[in-house]
Amino acid sequence: MALSEQVEISLRDAQENLRNALAFAARNEKPFVSKHIADMLANIENLVDAIDIVEKLENRRDGDSGLFGTYFDKPEED
Repeated sequence: MALSEQVEISLRDAQENLRNALAFAARNEKPFVSKHIADMLANIENLVDAIDIVEKLENRRDGDSGLFGTYFDKPEED
């Protein structure tokens, strides 16, 4: 199931706030603070992107290669 609109909007808002925090941290805090804020930003982005991939995999019909090419094709038996 894809992320609900409300959850995705909240995650995007969190990213915006973290970007602001990162800008301030880059000027005033120790580097490890900026690194961890950047990690949080990346984790949110990865979560939103991964949900789309998981959705495609869950809705895949047997035998359908879809956008994944031959990755899911069963090997031919000799």
